[in-house]
Parts: sequence; structure tokens; C-alpha cells
Amino acid sequence: MSLDVQKWAAASCLIRMGDTHVLCAATVEDRIPPFLRGKGVGWVTSEYSMLPASTSERTQRESVKGRPGGRTHEIQRLIGRALRGVIDTAALGERTITIDCDVLQADGGTRTASITGGYVALAVALRRRGLERALTAGIAAVSVGIVDGMPLLDLDYSEDSHAEVDFNVVGTDAGAYVEVQGTAEGKAFDRGQMDQLLGLADVGLQLLFEAQRQVIEGATIRR
Repeated sequence: MSLDVQKWAAASCLIRMGDTHVLCAATVEDRIPPFLRGKGVGWVTSEYSMLPASTSERTQRESVKGRPGGRTHEIQRLIGRALRGVIDTAALGERTITIDCDVLQADGGTRTASITGGYVALAVALRRRGLERALTAGIAAVSVGIVDGMPLLDLDYSEDSHAEVDFNVVGTDAGAYVEVQGTAEGKAFDRGQMDQLLGLADVGLQLLFEAQRQVIEGATIRR
């Protein structure tokens, strides 16, 4: 993970997980959505997009289509939900933080990389504003699955395409889960397999938490 790739963002993080590279940038605004006015709380939201050359075949910009597609909308909501899961919105005050996640290169796991890198951008932006107290925990996300009968961590696109079972796991450094998405393809999985995959995901999450801490602690604080 590399910090401050973008000059004008409150904080930015370029995360590389294998051949998946996502640029995550945090913008802090002293305003809130209309539905929160008068409540004394803040908001964290996300936008997600894939650059045209991020995939083997060109991906059309969704701005050309006029609106985000269903997959994009789903991923944006997932990222926002995940990050709000570790935010005390009252401590944030009447501010909106937008985490923009732009996929530079995709090889599976773009949504999990976006959450992991997005948290780093969020945490550094809050530190720079003196708002660390708004963070209640760290958060990261990882994919796990069963491919050819073998449990795997951090699936790439080829592995994901052939997975019999595929999970996205979003967890906190306090040992709690914010979201677990699991799907079987062709053959159902049992409780033992699910527990095995969650255990593998926990191993991956711990590695990500440590990497996040090192990057965040090394950030330049320029309030």
C-alpha cells in the first residue's frame, strides 16, 4: 500500500493485491446529506469505478452510459456500509467523507481491495483532521473460496471464475464481522467448509490489519 498518490485528496492510498490495483482517495466536506440535517452526525459514503483499460477487454466508462450499473451500485453500497461499520458518526460531526475507489487494474477481488485501501485513506484523513476518535475499529476485507476442492485465500480472476464456493469477508480488527457474502456454484457447501473458509479469511485479515497499521502509523500528519 502506498500513501498520498494524489496531491489534492485529504488522503489517498494505492493498494496492490496481486495484479489488482485500486486507488482509494478520501475527500472531507463540511456538509451532510439532507436526511441527516439537524441530527449532529456525519456520513461516510463511497463511489467505485473501473478504468477502461483495467480489464483485458476495454470497460466502457459508466459516465458514458449515464448512470452506474447494478454491479457498481452494489459494490459502492458494500464499501460504504463496511466503512460506516467502524465509524462513530456522532464523533465525526456534521461532515461527509467520500471514499473514491478507482480500479486501475483488475484481477479479481476489486471490492475487497477497495474496502481495505479505502479504510487506510479514511483513517489517515481522520488523523489529519484530528478526528481519530471517530474510528471505532480497523476494517479490511478478503476473498476466500474453494477451487478444485482446495480452500484458497485472495482469489484472482481465474480462480474466482472456477470456484465451487466463493466468499467475500469483511471483518474488524476487534474480531467481528461486518459482512460475509458466500455463494456456491453448482454444489452446496456444508457448515464445516464454511467454518474452514472463515478461518482462512481470518488469517488473511490479520495480515491486512498489520499492513494497514504500518502504513497508517507512517503517514505524514499535515493538518
